[in-house]
Amino acid sequence: MEPTERHNPVPGARFVDPRVLAKVGSLELLARTVVDGFINGLHRAPYLGVSLDFAEHRGYTPGDDIRRVDWKLFARTDRYYVKQFEADTNTNFSVLLDVSRSMDFATKGLSKLEYAKFLAACLTYLAHRQRDRVGLVTFDSDVVDRVPVSAKHFEVVLHALDRATAGRPGHLVAPLRKLAEHFGRRGILVLISDLYEEPEAVLDAVKPLRFRGNDLIVFHVLDPAELEFPFDEPCAFEDLESGDRMPVVPQTLRAEYRQLVQQHIASLTAKFSEHRVDYALFDTSRPLDHALFSYLGARERLSRVR
Repeated sequence: MEPTERHNPVPGARFVDPRVLAKVGSLELLARTVVDGFINGLHRAPYLGVSLDFAEHRGYTPGDDIRRVDWKLFARTDRYYVKQFEADTNTNFSVLLDVSRSMDFATKGLSKLEYAKFLAACLTYLAHRQRDRVGLVTFDSDVVDRVPVSAKHFEVVLHALDRATAGRPGHLVAPLRKLAEHFGRRGILVLISDLYEEPEAVLDAVKPLRFRGNDLIVFHVLDPAELEFPFDEPCAFEDLESGDRMPVVPQTLRAEYRQLVQQHIASLTAKFSEHRVDYALFDTSRPLDHALFSYLGARERLSRVR
């Protein structure tokens, strides 16, 4: 593959196709390949560690030391923000990975689960690189595997990602409510899922995680066929979660299907925004490092005005 720096506005970033990344046997090597490509182009990734004494602001919560309130920022925004410094930002970072049966879907290239595992590896590497404590939870209708957060668990997380497989049907509410009890200490939680539930049910599932003071990020991973419904020939479609089969004539349903998918995404976007939860849609056909850089760049810009 030819270098792309000449065409890339961010020095050092490399846009690598996920199909190429899928050939990389080591998840650690994959994470370094992707993250090193865009991290040099960021001033910093918010909440994931810093290199300066002053790190950032975060919203005031009861019990915070009022001496750390930024009164100048309060005068401009009429909101209370607390100054955070380097020692405060070495935090707990955990990925909550959906391994339900529907995540095994793929029309070409990577399945949603494979793409999600690469995404989880890259973000965990970024957090570990900046000295955060990292952990992982995989779940379907219940918790499947759990790696507690630790500064020494990066390789343990990678091993857990290697062995993660999609098997049983999944539901968000039960496992996420159970997990909320284990994330009482403020940290960063990244939920990676295809969100195959109604928006209200998704929001009900994640609320307990958010309301415990965690910074919650939701990555919605979909196959391009789930977005575009490009099928032409009449055939029977199988629900990967339930196993039910239904005969479908694609041409008669394509427009309605696309509209429903866009409404679902728009509803999720609005509900997460209302509750101050970061949300991003990831298409598995999109180069992973490009998608990550776009998200982290947007998050960096947003952090400046929060």
